[in-house]
Order: sequence, then structure tokens, then C-alpha cells
Amino acid sequence: MTADAAYPNDHPARTAGHGGLAESPFLLACRRRPVPHTPVWFMRQAGRSLPEYLRLREGVPMLESCTRPEMVVEITMQPVRRYTVDAAIFYSDIMVPLRAVGVDLDIKPGIGPVIADPIRSAADLDVLRPLVPDDVPYVTEAVEGLVGELGGTPLIGFAGGPFTLASYLIEGGPSKNQERTKAIMYGEPELWSRLMERLADLTIAFLKVQIAAGASAVQVFDSWVGSVAAQDYRESVLPHARRIFAEIEPLGVPRIHFGVGTGELLGLMGEAGADVVGVDWRVPLDEAVGRVEPGKALQGNLDPAVLFAPWETVERRARDVLTRGRTAEGHIFNLGHGVLPSIDPDVLARLADLVHEASTEDPR
Repeated sequence: MTADAAYPNDHPARTAGHGGLAESPFLLACRRRPVPHTPVWFMRQAGRSLPEYLRLREGVPMLESCTRPEMVVEITMQPVRRYTVDAAIFYSDIMVPLRAVGVDLDIKPGIGPVIADPIRSAADLDVLRPLVPDDVPYVTEAVEGLVGELGGTPLIGFAGGPFTLASYLIEGGPSKNQERTKAIMYGEPELWSRLMERLADLTIAFLKVQIAAGASAVQVFDSWVGSVAAQDYRESVLPHARRIFAEIEPLGVPRIHFGVGTGELLGLMGEAGADVVGVDWRVPLDEAVGRVEPGKALQGNLDPAVLFAPWETVERRARDVLTRGRTAEGHIFNLGHGVLPSIDPDVLARLADLVHEASTEDPR
């Protein structure tokens, strides 16, 4: 893809401050181009591990905080000020577009998303109407504000993957075994397909809103899809994931695909069409290179729990991730999942600096 094709002339990322974002190490790595250092950002870097976030969020429910543009901008910027990260991740939640189209849900502290009326039949699908930009004006306002604040730092927009959204809608909340979800996927394929089509539409629309407002890249979090066997993924999930990434491709921003426990699905996730495949901590990056088709960058994959170990262990493990990441066509350093709530922010700051310093010793 040429630079001009990657960033149409009227795309906000093309005309951002500091001469645009074309030389951003994060965006270069997404496109498998040479970088001055390995870029780094952390999933869930914006939020629960930061004391300034906890103070700001005090008394404000999670979903409400996502609808306050000034709060979204501040929370997204907090880790950018603290850490030398190469990208910001938009502060939101995968439940936001579902709530915006009228699904009765809440995020309960200590539990997670809870759906008042789970989807169990074709009639229940009526609640999932198409999402339009006017449903989420606060997203547009917040992204536009962030583009101005961030200058030369890319902003990553995101949305939930269709399997993960389906699992919450069907189960009514978090589930360890996804039994009701799989029962519909296995036993009612027509209902499953219709649900997944509507959720793919929702994900596409939510991503497009963020890109139109200026997001420089997007990530699809299909967090729980690792519970699916490879053949079931190919038949029941892949067509919908592929459509999401195909619809976003003409917009010219890098696309990242991530799930947890997806070691057996990495090849299929690569086939779905994203530019970058996220790898959790269970599969070494040099092994993941052999599982993902050529022409993809990789993102990951330090175990978040390592950050509770002595610094010598953190450094050794991080350097190992960097070494293995050099076997990929492009590598973005990240954790293998999100920042844990009780992690010391100073360790993350030190880790981001280490990634930059160590990778400049042997730049790609």
C-alpha cells in the first residue's frame, strides 16, 4: 500500500499536527516498514491502574464516563503524559455501541457487563438496530478533541469483535464456558448468523465513526473468541470478522485484530484481513510468525503478571519479547492482554523506556 493510499488527502491523520503522522513508529510498524525503535503501547493503559484516573472517575459510572467527551479526552491523555508510549488508545468500552442503539445493559463493578434481556431468539434481534453517528456524538467530539491534543501521537480507536459481543448478549453477562453462546452457534446456525451479521454491522459503524473523527488506527477486541475451536471459528466467526476488516480497508488506517487464548486461531485471524495480529502471552512471537500468514505485523506479548516480578525479571522477559519480535515483518510491543488494576504505573513507565532503549540497540 502506498503512503498516499494509506492516508487519503482528506483523512485527519494525514493533516495532523507535527507534520502529520506518516513517520510515527507505531504506524510504520503496522505497515511493516523500518522503524527507529520498536513502538510500544499498552492495552488498558488508559484507566484503572492510574491514581489520577481513579480520582477523576470517582462517583461516575463506567458507561457514563464514556459519554463525557472532556473526561474521555483527559483519561486517554493520562497515560500519554506518564509513559513514552507511541500511541494512545481511545477511552471507551466495547459495550458503548450496544448501549447507544438501545440495549438495556450496565457495567457492574466487580462483575462486568450485565444485559437485562439476553438474546435467545430471533425476535430478540429487533433491539439491534443499525448504529448511526448521531447515536454517539460524544465519540466524535472526544476523538476530534484528542486529535488536537495528541499532535504527532496516533490515536487507536477500537470496537468489540462480534463473537465477544454475542457472548455477552446471549449469556447476559460474563461467562466462563460460553455454554449458551455455543449452544446457539452449534444448534441454531441461522439465528447465529443473523446475530453475527448485525453485530458486525455495529462494529463497522462504530469504527467508522472513530476513523471519520480522526483515529489513526483501529483495533478489534474479540476477547473471548479463544474459547472457539479452529473449525468453528472458520465456519461461524471468520466470515464476519473478514467483512469487518474488508469494510474498513478503504479508509486507509491500520487494522489490528486481538483475542485472548487464540494461539490455535492465529492463522485464521490473519486470514480475516487485519494488518496486525495481536498475540497473547501464551505463544512466543517467533512461534506466532510461523502461524500467521506473511504480510502481517505482530503485536504483543509480555505476560501482564510479569510486571509484578522484580525489575530484573521484567527486563529479561521484555528483552526476550523484543528479540522474538524481530523475527516478525513488523512488531509493536504490548502486553499479552490488558494492564492489571493493581500494577505500579512506574513499572509501566520504566518498561516503555526500556523497549525504546533496547530496540535502538538493534533497530529494525
